[in-house]
Amino acid sequence: MDPLCSPVERFIRDLPKVELHVHLEGSMCPPVFLRLAEKHRVPGLPKTPEEVAAYYEFRDFAHFIEVYVASVQVLRDEEDFALLTADVARRLAAQNVRYAELHISLYNHLARGVPASVVFAGVEHGRREAEREHGIRLRWIPDFPGDYGVEAGERTLDAVLADGPPSVVGFGVGGMEVDRTPFRDLYARARAAGLHSLPHAGETGGPQNVWAALEVLGAERIGHGIDSMEDPRLVDHLREHQVPVDVSPTSNLRTRAVADLAEHPLPRMLEAGLTVTLNSDDPPMFGTDLVNEYRTAHALGLDLADLALLARNGVAASYLDAAAKRELVAEIDAALAAAEQR
Repeated sequence: MDPLCSPVERFIRDLPKVELHVHLEGSMCPPVFLRLAEKHRVPGLPKTPEEVAAYYEFRDFAHFIEVYVASVQVLRDEEDFALLTADVARRLAAQNVRYAELHISLYNHLARGVPASVVFAGVEHGRREAEREHGIRLRWIPDFPGDYGVEAGERTLDAVLADGPPSVVGFGVGGMEVDRTPFRDLYARARAAGLHSLPHAGETGGPQNVWAALEVLGAERIGHGIDSMEDPRLVDHLREHQVPVDVSPTSNLRTRAVADLAEHPLPRMLEAGLTVTLNSDDPPMFGTDLVNEYRTAHALGLDLADLALLARNGVAASYLDAAAKRELVAEIDAALAAAEQR
């Protein structure tokens, strides 16, 4: 049997999904990347699909960050951000993703002289278009690279508070994984303004960064968090307090955060009772998408009920309204029941 026609594949494709850890800029597909690079005549970037594929072969996490920062140079005006958002939303909707919370690398644009008002105007145009054409709902998590320091975070938050639309749901920190403790006051201000605390932590920096995200930044979800499994006390805390952990297996492999996919802690995280959600992070850069992440989870030994649990966890951890959550969970349960009857 063609694996793409298998019962598991059909279930994965039929499964209603949400995605909570995916970067807008990291979701730029090669045709859009090449189109914008040519439009703005950006030097030093790939010029063919083959060159893009080679460009996205990462030596390690630091090299990935270097490529990511170089790639966002192609985004310069409102039209660029609208085009990117509409394209990303279309590809998400084609995977039966109903709702997504996308990180926006806002500081990387501010640092290049692109105003936050331009970024938000563009992504909002694309969001509204996507909701009209595909029915998918999008929300935003502006973030900054932690290794750029507190000043970068303050500048990003100031821009969000000045120009951010109501569709902004949270505030993030990513980049190279440095100590999160210096961002205490910054995150206190973000939370006081009504933004949810949604930092990256425990991807490459160890469980101590997850503790800092929780205790210092008031994190409501942990981006990546795979290093949590190194600390049994942390695992107990995450389980007891039902703190969602947004996991992206292929990303972890491609950035060398894990040496081999077979070693990925996703199955152990579920066995430990953690509230794990499944995500694609930077899909074109890592040669994946959310459907493929569900395939990967199945290849790691998860059965259909486990995959449905991941989907339900995503709904529960999202900032969808209660009625929409109930509707999506009912659809997920119906998809599982139909698959189990086949």
